[in-house]
Amino acid sequence: MEVPFLYEIVIIFLLSIVVTIVCNRLKLPATVGFLLTGVLCGPSLLGIVSNREAIDQVADIGVAMLLFTIGMELSGDALSRLKRPVFLGGSLQIGLTVLAVTGLAVLEGISYQKGIFWGCLVALSSSAIVLRILQERGSSNTPTGRLSLAILVFQDIMVAPMLLCVPLLAGTLNLSLENALFSVLWVALALGGVLLFARFGLDRLMEAVMRTRTREILLLTTLGLCMGMALLTSALGLSLSLGAFLAGLLLARSQYSMSVISGILPYRDVFMSLFFISVGMMLNVDFFGQHFFSIILSTLLFIAIKSLLTLPAVLIQGYPLRAAIITSLSLAQVGEFAFVLAASGLEAGLFDMTAYQNFLAVSVLTMMLTPGLIAIAPRLANRVAGWRNEKQLEDAKESNSESCPLEDHLIIVGFGISGKHLAHVAHESGIPYTILEMNPETVHRYHGKEPISHGDATQPVVLEHLGVEKARVLAIIISDPAAVRAITIEARRLNPNLYIVARTRFVTEVAPLRRLGANDVIAEEFETSIEVFSRVLTQYLVPRQDIDAFAARIRQMNYRMIRRMSNAVDPLDEVVSRLPDMGVQAMRLGADSPLCGLPLSRSGLRPKYGVTVVAIHRQGEIHASPEPQSCLEADDIIYLFGRTDKLYAVKPLFSGSLKENAAPSKSAEASI
Repeated sequence: MEVPFLYEIVIIFLLSIVVTIVCNRLKLPATVGFLLTGVLCGPSLLGIVSNREAIDQVADIGVAMLLFTIGMELSGDALSRLKRPVFLGGSLQIGLTVLAVTGLAVLEGISYQKGIFWGCLVALSSSAIVLRILQERGSSNTPTGRLSLAILVFQDIMVAPMLLCVPLLAGTLNLSLENALFSVLWVALALGGVLLFARFGLDRLMEAVMRTRTREILLLTTLGLCMGMALLTSALGLSLSLGAFLAGLLLARSQYSMSVISGILPYRDVFMSLFFISVGMMLNVDFFGQHFFSIILSTLLFIAIKSLLTLPAVLIQGYPLRAAIITSLSLAQVGEFAFVLAASGLEAGLFDMTAYQNFLAVSVLTMMLTPGLIAIAPRLANRVAGWRNEKQLEDAKESNSESCPLEDHLIIVGFGISGKHLAHVAHESGIPYTILEMNPETVHRYHGKEPISHGDATQPVVLEHLGVEKARVLAIIISDPAAVRAITIEARRLNPNLYIVARTRFVTEVAPLRRLGANDVIAEEFETSIEVFSRVLTQYLVPRQDIDAFAARIRQMNYRMIRRMSNAVDPLDEVVSRLPDMGVQAMRLGADSPLCGLPLSRSGLRPKYGVTVVAIHRQGEIHASPEPQSCLEADDIIYLFGRTDKLYAVKPLFSGSLKENAAPSKSAEASI
């Protein structure tokens, strides 16, 4: 049996494998490889695909699945925080773009109707490309990633009104008041039914599916809900992807959301690859060659104009210039739904075939350039924001003594879950601290409750205002890898003695951050792995001391590897590298500890546990190198030196949890 469409799909996949491998060798993203595959398969080159419509339909499913998974990754709290960026940022971005493009069109002698239409085309950005790249780079949860998502969601919402405006702008709309009211009522009833199902039926359905313990039924249910919601919104005149996004939001509330998303991810990636290939097929190579210089110039102008018009939509929400530049460059491409809008405009006579081909060429080029733009955006933003802050930096230097009254304090950059926990324990411990957060809504919510400020920590003027030159510790707890690197560089330059603790997602980012000046880098990936095996071993009733010893051993191996990768040149780092298993730990002596009331000579800490007491902190005074006859008292802070695994093993003794089997012998003596 002959299946021509299947033959074309196989050829496309085989060709995409070769092209993507070549792009990988050239260190180009896979997205660019798929776009180039589409150009090769397109009618202007190899002409492999004869049924373009079928490919486009499959590609639409890929976009819908991408938005479905994005919706599933958003929690209720995250979505509520996105309300303001969605409606304020999104409406400003589209409104300013349409107004500016319409004004330029009128100045060029083009009718305002065509200007509005072109403005709608320019305003839309590609959810598929931007969100895919942000996920690959681990930037989805950064402030700029959330801003980009918010604006893209609003653009998807506005696709339907834009499509309805095409016949109105072309002067071919015949819509009665009765039909308009009926359409509004139909949309309200359909969405109301969806909400009722989500409230009363969705949880029961998912519970029944999970009770079958059959992955196939779970996958079919997931695809049915995703595609069913997409078809419903499409029937209402909205986009497929918006319906899939709403389905993802509904399923995100389910306790089985992780099982759902793990099943659909492979299918999403396959369909998304076809979407990028279908976009590349639109490029007419002959037309591109004939109008090469004009297309390149139009592409550069498009990126510049769209980036500049997106800036105010971010800045007006209170975000710094750096975040605005990164978000603007991330959205400086033509969106996939603009192709649908352009086809409607061509049919309605709002532009001719030459303009349509120009638009397609510019669109494909902007999509191909998007990975590069997102990659260079942080560096460009740092440079532009640095120029802007040069004068502020000079002013800050003159008044630096008055900018921050704190000394020897802790600076917390980022006030998410980790930042809140750190601030809480700093407050309980009596450590002076100040907080810097880039999200204006978070700053407004905690203003007056916490010493919180709004600003971009990558800028020296902001760090100086926080008193970084007089601070003891800087904790960088944000999700933006580029910003973490920039903050580390500036903070180390401003205060060489500052102790910098940075959080990162992956172990591979630890060594580069240490080379840039961070003293400690906490990798979520590494610490999560330790917590996982600790919980597993606990269930198998492995003794707590053994679990702590395993954790200490793995940490030693990991940090020895990191030191070798860091190529540290600091003298202290050289000493530590020679004693990779050694460390200093502070322990508070609990009232239930068997050590209370014992002199050091009878504590057994050195002969039995292999650790040495180097100092005792008692009632505000530190007693260095205590004598063997010094007695230990409850609430003392004991500073111990020894191997890392020994320090972990002795912890329970100080809290009293080893009271029964670890009490020191009366005859134990040690020279301290």
